Amino acid sequence: QVQLVESGGGLVQPGGSLRLSCATSGFTFSSYGMNWYRQPPGKERELVAGISSVGDSRYYGDSVKGRFTISRDNAKNTVSLQMNNLKPEDTAVYYCKARRDTVTYWGQGTQVTVSS
Repeated sequence: QVQLVESGGGLVQPGGSLRLSCATSGFTFSSYGMNWYRQPPGKERELVAGISSVGDSRYYGDSVKGRFTISRDNAKNTVSLQMNNLKPEDTAVYYCKARRDTVTYWGQGTQVTVSS
């Protein structure tokens, strides 16, 4: 059974940091590229960051470049998103996604709220 479970979300003040983690099981993690998406209230889901299956290539959305860092541990089947200098506009539900060719798996999401 495929599972992707996000954790690490919460309430943080502007300028603060959070580290999201996505624990996976049920598929060959090291064969899949991994992405973090987010969906702000009332808006569409958007791609935040991505990392290749072996971790040698990363992608970041323009709005998070220089503030967020994606990483993965293929030994632990986890992918993480370090988020620094958080802004109110980063408030969203954050999802991790596994992808390989046409196969995709999604987690259930974790809420991040940036507010003073």
